Amino acid sequence: MRRILLSTAKILISAALLYLALRKVDLTELLSRFTATSLFWIGMAIAATFLQIFVGVLRWREISAACGAPLELGRAMRYNVIGSFFNQTLPSAIGGDAVRLWLVARAGAGWRAATYSIFVDRAIGLVALAILIVASLPWSYQLITDPHGRSALLLVDFAALAGGIGFLIFGALKWSWLKTWWATHHIHACAMIANRVLFSPTRGPVIAVLSLLVHVLAVVIAWCVVQSIAAPVSFAQVFLLVPPVMLITLMPISIAGWGVREASMGLAFGFAGLAANEGVNISLLFGAVSFIVGAFGGLVWILSAEKAAQGSAQLGVPE
Repeated sequence: MRRILLSTAKILISAALLYLALRKVDLTELLSRFTATSLFWIGMAIAATFLQIFVGVLRWREISAACGAPLELGRAMRYNVIGSFFNQTLPSAIGGDAVRLWLVARAGAGWRAATYSIFVDRAIGLVALAILIVASLPWSYQLITDPHGRSALLLVDFAALAGGIGFLIFGALKWSWLKTWWATHHIHACAMIANRVLFSPTRGPVIAVLSLLVHVLAVVIAWCVVQSIAAPVSFAQVFLLVPPVMLITLMPISIAGWGVREASMGLAFGFAGLAANEGVNISLLFGAVSFIVGAFGGLVWILSAEKAAQGSAQLGVPE
């Protein structure tokens, strides 16, 4: 019953926020802006999304190996593509993570190693996103002149950054009870792994570059969408506005981020002195691209060995 109520609440939140955001959009006018060139740019956005998934796979494999759950490249890519489908269908912006966890654990890595690999991967991605936003704050402040917008940007970003840094500091603590108390030992173990991979002279730089590239590719996807409807928005503006919106969209309060993303994008564009309806247009098309990629992930899931072998023996992972 609790799960049903939670899912219903997320559906209602998505629907309400989408309704409020779509009031600013003229769908007929939006459709009239589509041309043959638009299809090219939407195709580029889809290609960039698959590249983003692949870059995420490379980072996840580095982290999974450190967690004792090594993955072949092909298997990891398949799991991430399948995860993109469940991100669109489960009542959360991170529903695909739960499915990836289940797939890795069922493949023989075990629940602990699988959970750690997903949790650490998500935490490192969040830290990288917060750092990217902080690094761009001087330019963001020039773009966003509204005091409420500036305050919201600082609040969201520094809350995420504080949480990420706090997580890493927590992993550096040497108190023995942190490793044994039921309430802390799993989180402490994940934080220790995050510290170990981030500050490794071999893995650390690779993971840092891959983490930043994942978020830069989100900007590229949005830019392709901008080009598809010839929206009067520059690449620099997209680069400064999209990462904070992606950070807000990570909150698991809606279905696949729908509604939250559109409302946040509209507000961000408004705070930057741009047309709020263009922000919603871009967000809708960004979501549509994700949906198309997710539909491909659904096809991969239907045809996968994991789907065919449900309930049977473990599939195994490489040693």
